[in-house]
Amino acid sequence: MKASDQTRLLREMIFFRRFEERSFEAYMERKIGGFLHLYSGQEAVATGVLEMARCGHDYVITGYRDHVHAIKAGAPAREVMAELYGKETGSSRGRGGSMHIFDPTVNFMGGYALVGQPFPLAAGLAMACKLKKTDQIAICFLGDGANNQGTFHETLNMASVWKLPVLFVCENNLYAIGTRIDRSTAVRDQYKRAAAYNMESSQHDGQDIDTVMKAARSAIHHVRGGNGPYFIEFLTYRQRGHSMSDSNAYRSKEEEREWAERDPIKLYGERLKAAGRLTDADIAQIEKSVQDEIENDVIRFAEESPEPRVEDLTKYCLDDNPNPQWIGPLRGDQHG
Repeated sequence: MKASDQTRLLREMIFFRRFEERSFEAYMERKIGGFLHLYSGQEAVATGVLEMARCGHDYVITGYRDHVHAIKAGAPAREVMAELYGKETGSSRGRGGSMHIFDPTVNFMGGYALVGQPFPLAAGLAMACKLKKTDQIAICFLGDGANNQGTFHETLNMASVWKLPVLFVCENNLYAIGTRIDRSTAVRDQYKRAAAYNMESSQHDGQDIDTVMKAARSAIHHVRGGNGPYFIEFLTYRQRGHSMSDSNAYRSKEEEREWAERDPIKLYGERLKAAGRLTDADIAQIEKSVQDEIENDVIRFAEESPEPRVEDLTKYCLDDNPNPQWIGPLRGDQHG
């Protein structure tokens, strides 16, 4: 990989981390309401997998920890933040909030609040790709906590029977809210469960973006090549609680320190320095650049954007409006 691409990937992960940290701060300032689930610590998975996909061409769908997936898929970061703020310029026009980021213009088909909801939707998207005879695939991100839902088993079975072009990406961060995986799930290694549905699967380190990209490249090649679905599991760790209301008291400080040593941004930055690709000064400059972009573009855009108007409450509702306007992202001059 070119040095410029490696630098870009590091910057993207730093950007995603700062985006989430800034979301945390805005929530504490009461500028963001509702639910908020942060992705800090897991950046290598979404960044690495989608780096290997054809973003804007392939379909991407996930659960409610969805900000980073949406941005990496192509949704403008300023519109994602505006959605968190509940503004009219948000990716769902301020109607969805954190758990419902959606941008069909880049084939990001949404984050979903119901646990297990993305699975059958991903199968439907993959079936559409197959019927249309395109080379598109559907990529479904899921957490380990969702895998005991009935939709998980039903969808994996159908995807395998119908040989659908869908990649299931399990981000195993060890916890379903506050319940550790070995207390709720008989098979801790999630990739093994795919064997019940005659599906190819594998497990990898989710903290090392190079490992993620290598594994994702192989899995995507399998799916896009017409060989049916693939289930890939990445072992990762979220650095914050499940949501903003989570005290995180169920995890030991020793466990958190151990995983902090394997922070994906730290690992990749050290690797690039060791290879002579970057210096400490280079990384400091990247961090400053990210900070400036977040504050001067992303946050400013969200804070200066208008609130949705009360008279537009039913503007996008089919039941109350026989000719609803399309609820998609605004672009360019339309923001004004």
